[in-house]
Amino acid sequence: MLLSHVPGYFKQRRETLLEKAPGSVFIFPANEEVLRNPDVHYPFRQESHFQYLSGFDEPESFLVLAPAGSQSTGSKHRMVLFVRRRDPEKEMWEGERYGTDGAKQVFGADEAYAIDEFDQRLPDLLKGSERIYYRMGLHQATDQRVLAAVESHRRSLGRSGKSLPPLHDPNELVGELRLFKSAEEIELLRKACRITALAHKTAMREVRPGMNEYEVEALVDYVFRKYGCQRVGYGSIVAGGRNATCLHYRSNNEELREGDLILIDAGGEHDYYTSDITRTFPVGKSFTDGQAKLYELVLGVQKSAVAMIRPGIRLPDIHKHVCEGLTEGLLSLGLLQGSRDEIVKGLGYRRFYPHNTSHWLGMDVHDVGLYLKNGEPRVLEPGMCLTVEPGFYSQPGDTAVPAEFQKIGIRIEDDILVTPMGHENLTADAPKEISEILAMKK
Repeated sequence: MLLSHVPGYFKQRRETLLEKAPGSVFIFPANEEVLRNPDVHYPFRQESHFQYLSGFDEPESFLVLAPAGSQSTGSKHRMVLFVRRRDPEKEMWEGERYGTDGAKQVFGADEAYAIDEFDQRLPDLLKGSERIYYRMGLHQATDQRVLAAVESHRRSLGRSGKSLPPLHDPNELVGELRLFKSAEEIELLRKACRITALAHKTAMREVRPGMNEYEVEALVDYVFRKYGCQRVGYGSIVAGGRNATCLHYRSNNEELREGDLILIDAGGEHDYYTSDITRTFPVGKSFTDGQAKLYELVLGVQKSAVAMIRPGIRLPDIHKHVCEGLTEGLLSLGLLQGSRDEIVKGLGYRRFYPHNTSHWLGMDVHDVGLYLKNGEPRVLEPGMCLTVEPGFYSQPGDTAVPAEFQKIGIRIEDDILVTPMGHENLTADAPKEISEILAMKK
């Protein structure tokens, strides 16, 4: 179910935002279409804040939220959309547009105007505002249009003695709203996670030595699209053998070999909500002894970290637990030497585990929302969604590593929803126990 089909859904979000900043005007530009070559664009995806507050997914648009004022019809704000004009000739080539009528009838805009009226009308929308929220620095041309309207508004103040309303970045305010998922958003995340888990299971069944990484990427993408994901949530990582030691490997163009592991970090995006799953498994039918030892270490730490998640826990607590657990295991395998606590304190584990354990998840794979509140790590609360993704990476140039552990990359990642009583693993359908993985490869 598209959120745009839920009556009043986006309106409620906008009302909540305006309540946090009364008397403010918010300006959100849509994402731009970007040319791939002279007459073909890259696939368009709406800017996440814009989509979150309006559901309107066309380019060349602006969303302006302003206090209702004298034009109130029971709402606490005015939603104004500036959109592309209807154009039968262009629509014949590129598809139907909503136009100003559709912006009001379908998306609930109180006012809608053609995009070429934006510069003329924005100064009037700023009148009476106490603060202006607009994110500077993303698009220089758009910045200049907004600043020109602000200057026009300044001139309209004349000799009133009033100061120009201060300009603020809306990212924190909107990010804090997006951090807490509603029941409808959680259902969309569940669906994205179910489809993504199915894609990973399909890869486990189908991967064989001699295949190319790009064949596996295509297989995963096919499952995403077949079951309803409109796009990938991020560029898929399909890394065989030593390629898995590169954290953001993207080439996906090498042959898979018997005896190697393959790491797949891929997530499908369903109705603007994305999953983020990583699984690591053998290209062939079994793990080597060294691979199995490292895999069981990462898996045990990952499972115990997931088990920690509940309201009141902090992300640094989870990360510290992971670093301590990995360090203990690496000491027992002879990959590190010394005191566990000293190694953790001195970040010695980063030789094999250089990244953090978790990030927020939602409309974007690295989703918005503060990690600190009042200078301190925030505690987890119901409605938050995050990843848990410990790993092990033995870099190809690290010849001091025993031969059985060389050139191995392992990461295991699940998407976890914080619930009032604990947590829900949204990606539990993706196998990660060695016995489950090997059963998939028979």
